[in-house]
Amino acid sequence: MGSPMALHLAHAGHDVTVFNRTISKAEALKSEVKVAYSLKELAFDKDVIFSIVGYPKDVKEVIEEVFLHAKVGATIIDMTTSSPKLAEDLYQKGLGLGYDLLDAPVTGGDIGAKNATLSIMVGGSKEVFDKVLPLFEVLGKTITYTGKAGTGQFTKLANQIAIAGALSGVVESLFFAYNKNLDIEAVHKVLSGGSASSNQLMSNGRRIIQNDYEPGFMLKHFLKDLNLAIDAIDEPLFIATKVRDMIKLMVDQGYENKGTQALILYYLNKNLQNS
Repeated sequence: MGSPMALHLAHAGHDVTVFNRTISKAEALKSEVKVAYSLKELAFDKDVIFSIVGYPKDVKEVIEEVFLHAKVGATIIDMTTSSPKLAEDLYQKGLGLGYDLLDAPVTGGDIGAKNATLSIMVGGSKEVFDKVLPLFEVLGKTITYTGKAGTGQFTKLANQIAIAGALSGVVESLFFAYNKNLDIEAVHKVLSGGSASSNQLMSNGRRIIQNDYEPGFMLKHFLKDLNLAIDAIDEPLFIATKVRDMIKLMVDQGYENKGTQALILYYLNKNLQNS
């Protein structure tokens, strides 16, 4: 997702430098942006630094290294879906070092990143949010200030809980249709035209029908997100926990890099259900 986002900023006229720990991914963009070969080189003398990585441990590692090299007064924006507690801790540490931090996770998947239609939820200082809002508007269509540091992450986890319910409903519905030998295109048309319609049905439902399990969003990252949500509340999350457990079985069976639509394989593969 970071690649199209960086290109959108460059196409909007900003001076963009990119770094990836797999440097070939950064070099693939060098015709349109500058490439840094270390976080030190990336962070040096930049006004705004965006990060989007995989897991909370990556966020901590990357941001703490950025703290070592960024100029005082820089704004650091993490767009990873990560731990709300970590976002709060890094915000406080950053303030002490002279940095402004925002936690700004996104939803909309690879398509949203490519089309600059992401929904972005932002926690941190409202003054800093207002300052960098024009940058967010290059990347997405729905930009929402959610409150103090960490609230962007809490909002994203609420989003992922909703997706767990919507995705599992689409998967189970299409599995039912397959099981009853229905015309799957006709079923998809009916569902899409009525109150069962959803983004999950329109996007992942279509991919399921096409037997396309390549990732817009990987199962391993959805597993991480649901674990973060379940761990963040003392009350039971029944549906999120059930979907989490199904996805964990799939990840354990080697499907971790498939898209979330591959959840239907849990139903189609009897070995998974019996694990």
